[in-house]
Amino acid sequence: MSQIYSFAGENDFYRRGAIYPNPKDASLLLSLGSFVDVYFPPSKRSRVVAPTVFSGFEKKPVSIDVLPDECLFEIFRRLPGPQERSACAFVSKHWLTLVSSIRQTELDVSSNKTEDGDDCEGCLSRSLDGKKATDVRLAAIAVGTAGRGGLGKLSIRGSNSASKVSDIGLRSIGRSCPSLGSLSLWNLSTVTDNGLLEIAEGCPQLEKLDLNRCSTITDKGLVAIAKSCPNLSELTLEACSSIGDEGLQAIARSCSKLKSVSIKNCPLVRDQGIASLLSNTTCSLAKLKLQMLNVTDVSLAVVGHYGLSITDLVLAGLSHVSEKGFWVMGNGVGLQKLNALTITACQGVTDMGLESVGKGCPNMKKAIISKSPLLSDNGLVSFAKASLSLESLQLEECHRVTQFGFFGSLLNCGEKLKAFSLVNCLSIRDLTTGLPASSHCSALRSLSIRNCPGFGDANLAAIGKLCPQLEDIDLCGLKGITEFGFLHLIQSSLVKVNFSGCSNLTDRVISAITARNGWTLEVLNIDGCSNITDASLVSIAANCQILSDLDLSKCAISDSGVHALASSDKLKLQILSVAGCSMVTDKSMPAIVGLGSTLLGLNLQQCRSISNSTVDFLVERLYKCDILS
Repeated sequence: MSQIYSFAGENDFYRRGAIYPNPKDASLLLSLGSFVDVYFPPSKRSRVVAPTVFSGFEKKPVSIDVLPDECLFEIFRRLPGPQERSACAFVSKHWLTLVSSIRQTELDVSSNKTEDGDDCEGCLSRSLDGKKATDVRLAAIAVGTAGRGGLGKLSIRGSNSASKVSDIGLRSIGRSCPSLGSLSLWNLSTVTDNGLLEIAEGCPQLEKLDLNRCSTITDKGLVAIAKSCPNLSELTLEACSSIGDEGLQAIARSCSKLKSVSIKNCPLVRDQGIASLLSNTTCSLAKLKLQMLNVTDVSLAVVGHYGLSITDLVLAGLSHVSEKGFWVMGNGVGLQKLNALTITACQGVTDMGLESVGKGCPNMKKAIISKSPLLSDNGLVSFAKASLSLESLQLEECHRVTQFGFFGSLLNCGEKLKAFSLVNCLSIRDLTTGLPASSHCSALRSLSIRNCPGFGDANLAAIGKLCPQLEDIDLCGLKGITEFGFLHLIQSSLVKVNFSGCSNLTDRVISAITARNGWTLEVLNIDGCSNITDASLVSIAANCQILSDLDLSKCAISDSGVHALASSDKLKLQILSVAGCSMVTDKSMPAIVGLGSTLLGLNLQQCRSISNSTVDFLVERLYKCDILS
């Protein structure tokens, strides 16, 4: 054995023949013991059939997965373009995570080819709802949209259960979508300031931000957005319990282009935040919504003084604002451009406060006042007199307003009032005295009286004389009006008529209205009027030339009435509802098919006398029509 190791150095090998005359002798092979792995005879090697002995020489398959993430990252960032990176991202979730983590500033510009269609940058819109909203989907969106024009609008709405969207998903968007202009995050309790920091850093073109029920996002995230996104123009915050004045102050300082702000149910937002917001965006802020906040009269005073550009103002649920707040806001003379005002559930709305607001907003055209228990007839009439430009007025659940306030506002609103709506005002009663003979409201075109149980025939008679130019009439749920009251309205050139829930409506009223307004009537809704029979349908078919929408739900009509509609050559209905009409049966099928040439919508719900086979037949024949059954 000493001869085997007889060499002087690494270049001195044993060059003689075989040590043993017969190297294939099994006894000699076994005698080598542990040295078998280094035995290589000079003769031709025989085929090895014992893998257990030579398994150490087998080569393992080579895979790119053996490379560390750092190497893969360097490879991906040097790919020629977004299409190639997108193709790699689809290989596995691991690769998708790596590709989506590459910032735009980390891409190798020298190896990236330019893409056509740059003028379409940020044109794509994506929305994820419920269980579909996950970090993996966000990463796929981030990578996939990069080569197709870029993501411009993203909406994520989490589910009520544990959200699957976290800061990792927003990191993918922030690093891959620099053209993002609109971001909406709803019900995402797992997204924190870190996610919003990634958006701020990677999406400087952001213009719209909507945060709803994001309880773990604080002022820190909003400050980051303010510093990095100077083009922010719309901000919506709702039920964000950790965002307060500090975030709003940062937005006010840095976002000079802010045009619309909506803040609702954010308990940490106080007067200081609202004051900073208004005082720094005097020349740009056009729309402001303050709802269910812990602000006081100070905020309304600031709105009245600094709201020089505000055109739309919504104040709702401000329980700490008193009469003084509305009075100061009106006397601040800053709301000269205000066009639309909505006040809901604010205890400070009194007669004096509302009158002051009317005087301070000379260009206001639309006003909605609801759930104001302290507003009375005097305040409403004073507001109408002060608002000379008012074109639309809606009152809802103002229970101290009576018929005198209603007619008084009609007479004092001026010649520009075109629409008046009264909803759930329980103190309205029927007039017992007549109106002045010279009184009129010739500009009024639309009147809506809904669920005011005391509204009766005398009021309708007065309206018929006072408003001869009415075109749209909505009398819903007025069970105290009889045939006598309805007939006072037929003198107008009616276009849209809604008598739903008026149980005293009769065929005589419908026949009179259709005979008088057959050339102008476009929409007729008599849902729930149980006294309407086939006679009304015969009159409609004979007189209505341009009627397109007809609702006969829960009326006492039968197959004969439907056949009468179908027999008319003039009628071109697009929407027809016979829901809940138990006397309409399968025999009406030919008539409905006859109407089908123009029908786009058909409601057959709760028609128990119409079989499923008839519905299936209609679905097949009326392929252009949406059928509810």
